[in-house]
Amino acid sequence: MNDLELPTPVLEIGGTHVTAALVRHAPGSWTVAADSVVRRGLDAHAPASQLLDALAAAANSLGTGHNGRWGVALPGPFDYASGIARYEHVGKFDGLQDVDVRAGLAERLGMALGTVTFLNDADAFGIGEVALGAAGRSRRAVCITLGTGVGSSFLADGMPVKTGTDVPPDGSCYLLEYRGRPLEDTVSRRAIRRAYAAAAGASGSAGAPGAGAAGAPGDPDAGTPDVRDIAEAARAGDAVAAMVLERAFSAVGEAAAPYLSSFGTEVLIVGGSMTGSWDIVEPAIRKGMAAVAPGLAALPLRKAERSEEAGLVGAAYWAGHTAEGA
Repeated sequence: MNDLELPTPVLEIGGTHVTAALVRHAPGSWTVAADSVVRRGLDAHAPASQLLDALAAAANSLGTGHNGRWGVALPGPFDYASGIARYEHVGKFDGLQDVDVRAGLAERLGMALGTVTFLNDADAFGIGEVALGAAGRSRRAVCITLGTGVGSSFLADGMPVKTGTDVPPDGSCYLLEYRGRPLEDTVSRRAIRRAYAAAAGASGSAGAPGAGAAGAPGDPDAGTPDVRDIAEAARAGDAVAAMVLERAFSAVGEAAAPYLSSFGTEVLIVGGSMTGSWDIVEPAIRKGMAAVAPGLAALPLRKAERSEEAGLVGAAYWAGHTAEGA
């Protein structure tokens, strides 16, 4: 089997886990080898050596039956070209601040520096969704992810656009403001939970189902309903829950609308954990977009259908693209 027929090894790194997998590419299709997927917990507050050891252990679990061109998707702030972490005062991976992650992985895995490429996790997700067909024949697609925060990727012919007046700074919607405040102060897991707690308290609401159970130890919002619980309450007739969620998801549409218009977006794909409440998310985003740019009222708005695979596929796509351009 030649190098082109071998699968591409990838790592997808989040704040609490790392996923390693092998991705196969054939003309017109991308496939994540199900028996290769390894997901391991990650302590985002560990020192650099421990974090790099954990990433290398996950990578080594894939064996050697691959093409050796690693694609690594991870959140910013990160210098993706140089492979150097820029995490400082962001609440995770502070131990990697100014660490050359590419060199650290290459040393631990016994491979050349040039075989490891990095990209933003939101870009990986967007690239993967487009590669897997979510954009159809559309040449200009935007992918927004809603979860712990707001991720985004503006894609022209499947490639991220990071500069220019037609996209947000760095193509990142989390850098946008909504009514004078950072967008994530209105739409993020933390913001929605706190907004509901404040509004429910002011109205005397008893709270959403599961209110006492949400939140891990040390979570400042422990005891506050999680977004899924708030959505269930909204469906059950809780007017406060419905108001909080509509305001949050409408904010996404309002903040992104000017760029969706200027970019010439042909389809908006929405992914992330909050799309589990698509019946609430979709109409609110559409309402927000239309309020700012009426022409977006008919913009195709699709829920990401292959969320578990998209980031992995995107990382593999990027590794191949980078190798071709070398």
